[in-house]
Amino acid sequence: MAPKAQKGKKPSGKKKPKPLPDTEEEEPLNMESMGHPEIYPLVLTTKTQEIFNCRIDEDVTDEVPYKLIKKEDIFEDLQNRAAVSDFHPVKKIVREYPGDELLLVYDKDFKYGLNFYLIATEEGKENYLNPPELPPEEQEENKELIPEDIYIYHPPLSKPWVSLGSEKEIEEESVKESTKQITYMISRKRNQFGAPITFSDQNASSAKDAYIECTAYPDKNFTLKKLEKDIGMQVIPHIKDISTQTRWTYPKNATTQYHAREFSEEEREKLGKSKSLIDFLKKVSTSVEIALQQNEIMNTFIEDWRCLAEEEGAFGDKTDTHLKEYQSFTDLHSTTEKKITCISWHPVIYGLIAVSVAVRLSFEDRVHLSGKLLLQPSLILFWSFSDPIHPQLMLESPEDIFCFQFCPTDPNIIAGGCINGQIVLWDITAHADRIENIKASGRSKKVALKPMFLLEPESNKESIFIRHCAVSSIESGHKKIITDIQWLPDTFEINRMGFVYENRNGICCQLATCSADCTICFWDIRPQKPLTPQPTEKKKEESIEIPFDVPSTFLHLDLSWKPLAKIKLSKGETSLDHCPTKISLTEDHLLYKTQDKILAQTKSLKAGETSPYHNLEGGMTDHLKPLEDFCTKFFVGTEEGEVIYTDWKLERDPDTGRFMTKKPVNLYTVHDGFVHTVQRSPFYNDIVLTIGGWNVAIWKEGVMTGPLLQSCCAPKMYTSGHWSLTRPGVFYIGREDGYIDIWDLLEKTHEPALSQNICITMITYIKPWTFSPKQQFIAIADYYGTLHILEIPWTLSHPSVNEIASVNYYFEREVKHLEYVEQRKIIRDQEKKEMDLEMEKKKVKTYQKSKEQAEAELKMEYESYLELEKTTLINLGLAKVTEKVSYMDLI
Repeated sequence: MAPKAQKGKKPSGKKKPKPLPDTEEEEPLNMESMGHPEIYPLVLTTKTQEIFNCRIDEDVTDEVPYKLIKKEDIFEDLQNRAAVSDFHPVKKIVREYPGDELLLVYDKDFKYGLNFYLIATEEGKENYLNPPELPPEEQEENKELIPEDIYIYHPPLSKPWVSLGSEKEIEEESVKESTKQITYMISRKRNQFGAPITFSDQNASSAKDAYIECTAYPDKNFTLKKLEKDIGMQVIPHIKDISTQTRWTYPKNATTQYHAREFSEEEREKLGKSKSLIDFLKKVSTSVEIALQQNEIMNTFIEDWRCLAEEEGAFGDKTDTHLKEYQSFTDLHSTTEKKITCISWHPVIYGLIAVSVAVRLSFEDRVHLSGKLLLQPSLILFWSFSDPIHPQLMLESPEDIFCFQFCPTDPNIIAGGCINGQIVLWDITAHADRIENIKASGRSKKVALKPMFLLEPESNKESIFIRHCAVSSIESGHKKIITDIQWLPDTFEINRMGFVYENRNGICCQLATCSADCTICFWDIRPQKPLTPQPTEKKKEESIEIPFDVPSTFLHLDLSWKPLAKIKLSKGETSLDHCPTKISLTEDHLLYKTQDKILAQTKSLKAGETSPYHNLEGGMTDHLKPLEDFCTKFFVGTEEGEVIYTDWKLERDPDTGRFMTKKPVNLYTVHDGFVHTVQRSPFYNDIVLTIGGWNVAIWKEGVMTGPLLQSCCAPKMYTSGHWSLTRPGVFYIGREDGYIDIWDLLEKTHEPALSQNICITMITYIKPWTFSPKQQFIAIADYYGTLHILEIPWTLSHPSVNEIASVNYYFEREVKHLEYVEQRKIIRDQEKKEMDLEMEKKKVKTYQKSKEQAEAELKMEYESYLELEKTTLINLGLAKVTEKVSYMDLI
């Protein structure tokens, strides 16, 4: 369509504006095809909404979705912003509008395709603001169009009460007085009040009518028998008090001291020079030397028969391979409509397990119900085997916790990651005695565990709520949900550049976290050295604001805690980053053996001692020894199903001079869903298990060609997983249908060895625990907030003979297989190149044939054809064998 001619304007000194392009002068889009020619859809940006005061959910809402805008304001906006103005497409409509105010309506449901629309007629504006009343017939037709799901409120109307006989039943059961009440009024003269009264003793028989005798007689009113009576009965057991008392005896101290009888000096000299002793030593010296040599060579007391096979008299049944339900925990108050997001066993105390819960809502539902969620506390619950009903402790947090971990050097320190990107720290040292008493009461010396129905929880016990000590800064930390958190071991620490130094404190002081905002952060819980001294008045004001029930262990970090180092996993060619979900830095704290438990108990606090975390020194010291040969590479699982092997050290960019994250060493796309498990084997530090989507993979650190094992797609999506703590070839995987797959690499490597149903909903987390060589548990959490504790059978908890060596040999064979495959790929590529070269040479030769060669080949082909034709005619009987057939005869 040709552009319209512009009207004449007065000449001015300014330059004439350039003519608008053809697309800007086209007719604006209206809704004439939908029966509304007066409606013109518009797109209003946030800037335009602020200019005309029509901001969504503030100025225009669901209740009042329209706004009256003056034509003068629109013309002023068109003059100021010209073609940039959002009203430029409807400039002609606004100019031709007869009225002074136009009606702008907010289109929340995008009924006409855009977020706003303009009504360009006075009649349409009046119909929208004051809709006409429909006749009754059209109203009934519109009622049929209203869906049944929409509830229309009709206020109740008062109606006269109609008796249906129910009041008679009420009158029969009600108690009413059968006789009239008699009213007595007793009065006394005023002058008789306060008169002196004298009492004396008098014999009743001395005066006539001095007393009246009330003899008993049968009353006829009580002889009536009731034919029917409504009574309530309840059967209750008889209560009987029984007490026992043992007979106490007075303890007495009794000691016995003795010493061995010895020869005197004379008897020793006489016995040492005696002939009998010398002859005895000469006789047995040879046999004693042989016995000593045999003891040095081999163990003569070993039982060869028992070494041939496993011990049959071990605890448990070898034929039983299923997990047994031991106990389950659920709280009707704290876990209603919530799911369990993380599980962690207490490192020292038997039967104590902590779980974090979160609301079962999507991100959109959380935003919609954010006001309601503020009233619900976000908790970490501590459950004990001795009380399956009441949580022992409840740790409060500002938002829902999705991952947490006990400090390896002090189990009373706990760190957790929230859904809003903050890190929370708790200190439960003040309640250590309470949970220690739980341990003493819930565990006997012989480790004889009672069944669930014999456990009697205390009915008067109340859970203790513990507030957090510190939270990280919102501005400087993660921006989205924290998906994993790990304590760095107490053997090393890192600086801002990612370089590794020795840890002289002997305690864990640093954390590593990953989040959905595509970052991995390292945190230090020690106070940072301030660059400028702070005034003392400000410190006093901050100390006054501390609540009395919050420990001051990490007060220096509260709301000011910033990450020590931040890493972004760049995708290289694009500006996007990888989104990490799980990380595996170094050897995980998975296997707690007896020696590890004793070490943890010695490191835990004793009575009267002060925790080293209460007196932390500020930051890293300047004279630490760097660890040169330390491996700083780690595994990362991403939201897209990728497994990345990268380095946390920063390198200087040669162009800008800034420190940046190194490029990933290797990147593999193996899983078809987000990776929720990246875990090192407790037996081999270089073997890593990754689970995500519908498959599982096992990797070896240092092997860059690919995974050692990659399973096929499962029938249901995997949701969690964990290595076995006692068998190197066994790991557990939870599925979305409530089943758990148990893999045994010594039995099957292509499919699970066993599948067992645990619950009716999705399994969200798996965490095994080894209490003793004869007893192992596995904690399984589901989507409905129930924690299941199952006992692992003998076959899944006790390794076979040389199982560690057998599984290691299997991994070595897979490494050799990968190397062979890579070699074959190289050979096949070379063979393919050689074949391509030969084909090209043949093509070149065919093009280089001479004319004589081509004629000779055609002649040979023609002669072969004549020979074939002659043979065919002889077979059909059309020619004889001796007869010579010429080409002319055939024609």
